[in-house]
Amino acid sequence: MSEVRIVAEPRTAFGKGAARKIRRDKKVPAVLYGHGIDPKHLTLPGHEVLLALRTANVLIRLEGDGINELALPKGVQRDPIKGFIEHVDLLLVKRGEKVTVEIPVITVGNVNPEGMLDLQLTTLAVEAEATRIPTSVEVDVEGLQVGASITAADIALPEGTSLKEADPETVIVQVIAKPTEAPAEEEEAEGEGAEAAAE
Repeated sequence: MSEVRIVAEPRTAFGKGAARKIRRDKKVPAVLYGHGIDPKHLTLPGHEVLLALRTANVLIRLEGDGINELALPKGVQRDPIKGFIEHVDLLLVKRGEKVTVEIPVITVGNVNPEGMLDLQLTTLAVEAEATRIPTSVEVDVEGLQVGASITAADIALPEGTSLKEADPETVIVQVIAKPTEAPAEEEEAEGEGAEAAAE
């Protein structure tokens, strides 16, 4: 996976007032932690952070005054109404280091027309090298029949990536029968009968 370079400035002012001022300047307060270091308080450019976070588990190269580090976003606070980013927690990582992350599950193909897809998990916890985190995992469901299922163990993960936390027998997707329309028609007929009786 590619790195996204973002210029980081050391942050010395703290508190709600300081954070509001940073956001007014279209920047984002952030904290970098990990590897036993004292947390580093940073200020990041808001637009660049917003673009970077569109990619799940994006690897960020922080560069600036005395700063040259690799980091993964581990916590993002957004304004509940306007959606802009209020704060970012960043985890310091090193090349070759293994990290545990959640990656999106994407289904490919169409199941048998008599069935419908039931996605049990939308993300999967995996362990991978910090610089080689898969952006997603694809699950091929083409032609699956009703009753078929795919477990975590069935998913082909990229080399160097392994399951983390999830039981290999955990069902990721399954195919269930489409609901029949008969019950709805019967309820409608019963409703018409009740109306007739009321009249």
